[in-house]
Amino acid sequence: MRIFLDTANIDDIRRGAAMGVVDGVTTNPSLVAAEGVEYRDRVLEICDVVDGPISAETISETADEIVEEGRRIASWHENVVVKVAMSEAGLAAISRLSAEGISTNCTLVFSANQALLATRAGATLISPFIGRIDDAGQDGMEVVRESVQIMETYHLPSQILAASVRHTRHVTEAAIAGAHIATLPPKVLFQLIHHPLTDVGIQRFLADAAKYTPV
Repeated sequence: MRIFLDTANIDDIRRGAAMGVVDGVTTNPSLVAAEGVEYRDRVLEICDVVDGPISAETISETADEIVEEGRRIASWHENVVVKVAMSEAGLAAISRLSAEGISTNCTLVFSANQALLATRAGATLISPFIGRIDDAGQDGMEVVRESVQIMETYHLPSQILAASVRHTRHVTEAAIAGAHIATLPPKVLFQLIHHPLTDVGIQRFLADAAKYTPV
């Protein structure tokens, strides 16, 4: 399972990339706005740090407008993936963008049926929002499992990207469910590193090493 960061904070992206575990980044206008920078400028800055898919979201509503905006966003950099919300207009736009060879990420997916429609439209990535599904009293991870099974059963090319990840257990469950990618808030990524026994073990090794005189 590949790991993406879900953020527009360039410092967190640099920190994650330095560990060699970040394969891509997902952003949206809200995340970029929180950073107080221009959308295009920050996306290009991220592309300089991470050599992988960088999802940048459209905000238009009609299919024609989404396609026009998607073309513009895709022109920013070869690694940019155009993020399009699940809707009738969104599916039409994904189909047209895909036909032009533009990579897309169908976002705001909350069911396996929506994932099926997204892959038929030609989406490169499909993003079930597991945390938000859980919030609605349903099983977000089941949507991931069902979506992955559909892709594998029919040998479909779309990849399932587990989004709206809330905690470290979500990461484990997404990997077990067969998600191709999980996009993580920086806090969750950095929490994955730590375990109390690891921390205690390091301190013990350092304490023991201090007892020896360097040669």
